[in-house]
Amino acid sequence: MALEFSGKLIKKLPLQSGTSANGTWSRQEIIIEIPGQFPQQVCVSLWGDRVNDAVKYVEGDILKVSFNLQSREYNGRWYTDVRAWRLDKEAAAVTAPSAPSTASEPAPAGSTSTPTPSPADDPFAATPAQQVDDLPF
Repeated sequence: MALEFSGKLIKKLPLQSGTSANGTWSRQEIIIEIPGQFPQQVCVSLWGDRVNDAVKYVEGDILKVSFNLQSREYNGRWYTDVRAWRLDKEAAAVTAPSAPSTASEPAPAGSTSTPTPSPADDPFAATPAQQVDDLPF
């Protein structure tokens, strides 16, 4: 199963390294902000040789992250890790949703959409007197 998301690189945390029973290890964690109505930040881990992948990116870059989810139990608690196995830089097209366009802006080439009428132009819109909250709860 391929899991991916795109977002803006917000921060690189300090490189961590050490020695275990299996040899030396290194881990780089980066914070990615996923755009949307309510942007979310995700901490992504890069292990081993993948640490070098994070070096070529700077804060503000838009990245596509391919990852695996891994959970492990320790002392009765579960910990989940977002482990990236690939990072790709994307064009800056991945941004938070922008405000709706107004009629004064030119429409993109090939667009056939019509401007949305304002509430004052809508003959079926409820008047303020009709917008009474009559819900029983």
